[in-house]
Amino acid sequence: MTSGEIFGVLFALKQLADQVGITRVLGSAAESRLNLFLILARIAHGGSRLSAVRWAKQHTVADVLALEAFDEDDLYAALDWLASQQERIERELYQAYVKAQGQPPVLVLYDVTSSYFEGECNALGQYGYNRDGKRGKQQIVIGLLTAEDGEPLAIRVFEGNTADPTTVASQITILKEQFGIAEVAMVGDRGMIKAKGKAALSAQGFRYITALTDAQVRTFLKEGVLQTDLFDVPLCEVEHDDKRLIVRRNETVRVREERRREDKWAQLQAKIADRNAFVENSKRASAATGLAALQGWVKRHKLAGLVTLTLKERVLVCTLDEEAKAQDALLDGCYLLETDVSHGLMDAKTVDARYRDLQKVECNFRTVRRFLGIKIPQRYGTTTEEACIAGHEPGLSS
Repeated sequence: MTSGEIFGVLFALKQLADQVGITRVLGSAAESRLNLFLILARIAHGGSRLSAVRWAKQHTVADVLALEAFDEDDLYAALDWLASQQERIERELYQAYVKAQGQPPVLVLYDVTSSYFEGECNALGQYGYNRDGKRGKQQIVIGLLTAEDGEPLAIRVFEGNTADPTTVASQITILKEQFGIAEVAMVGDRGMIKAKGKAALSAQGFRYITALTDAQVRTFLKEGVLQTDLFDVPLCEVEHDDKRLIVRRNETVRVREERRREDKWAQLQAKIADRNAFVENSKRASAATGLAALQGWVKRHKLAGLVTLTLKERVLVCTLDEEAKAQDALLDGCYLLETDVSHGLMDAKTVDARYRDLQKVECNFRTVRRFLGIKIPQRYGTTTEEACIAGHEPGLSS
């Protein structure tokens, strides 16, 4: 018994592609039809280029997409063509978005991720900060720019060792030259929009919303710009050097950090007890070796400033510095936003909400990773609430 080519899958996906505008912006060239096939095959099949060629033989590609026979070389050539059309396609999608919204975006969201890969033949592959936890693997850095509602506007790929803040300049170029936007506020996290990025945005008449690091906040506390009791207020604002500082504490994160610290302390005590018992029962065991191993554990788990490990004869002793612990916990769940957006355009509550909208970019990253079959880093969480907590409603980071 034999069956004919499958019709329904490609037909249904082609209708969806028509509705969302993918077919229109790709155009009618042969390369555009091959790329449309690759998109639909990725959704339905999810395999490699070679396997997509085999999969095509089981489906009505000629009838639905008006494609003649092709092989994997044709697909790779089509991808080269698609890369050359990227800016045109982004402009057309942007124009369609503006038409649907009735106005250009007044606020954009920007974030980056990275993805490791196997092999050595990638011009952008470099060793860098690996969010996937894959040591020894080259990677690429991916920057995604979206509108306020999370609608993707542009995506760029950078070398794997590119620092996050250095990617901001390319986004300013996209906004100014590719999309012709004259005025907008960019939202980026604390590792993204730094001094050079702020200056570059200001030079183009753009505004920004970002967060400050733990070290910056502690400096403000030391200089008297901020007081710790400000974080006890649900949401408040301080002006400093013509910038607005939005102060807030996330109680969920504060509790989580407190529990995490106590859990580390309990683990350390258990490890010390186990090691002391081992040394006591084995006269040949080296107490110094156990001390060195636990000192390494303390350093890896960021407890070095809170505890001191010593040897008294052959017994490991741990001392907890309560004052250092209190200082370490001082800013648990606290975060500080900085913006140059005026009060007349956004109040403090709105600035806070727009910063947390960065979770929408992370949701897009999760979607892209699932689409491409790439492992999702744990930092993205599994739900919108987890993504919000893990990504952009956090306690301060260094």
